[in-house]
Amino acid sequence: MNIYVGNMPYDTTEETIRKAFEAHGKVDSINIVTDRQTGKHRGFGFVEMPSDDEARAAIDALNGSDFGGRKLTVSEARPRPEQRKGGHRFGNQFGDDRRGSRGGGFTGGGKQGGRRGGDRGD
Repeated sequence: MNIYVGNMPYDTTEETIRKAFEAHGKVDSINIVTDRQTGKHRGFGFVEMPSDDEARAAIDALNGSDFGGRKLTVSEARPRPEQRKGGHRFGNQFGDDRRGSRGGGFTGGGKQGGRRGGDRGD
């Protein structure tokens, strides 16, 4: 079972988390989430335990417990929401890179007569 661990002190290491969880069963992996730019950990992470019974025991024992002066938030991890297609900030409800137009191109009417800017042809 994948377990979410939140509100961790910023000096938490994989070793200290492993010790807390191994008191309740076998731990497969630990992933403390870090900021991409600074490399500092963000105060939460995930623990993977192979036995659901042991994982539930760890959740029950550690949720709300004092850990380095902070109360841990421990729960079963929820699956990540699916990313929108396109995956960048210009995507839209269609899930692709269609962007709205702000005009441009030919002007229609007036003395320009539909020609592109500049030469008015008077």
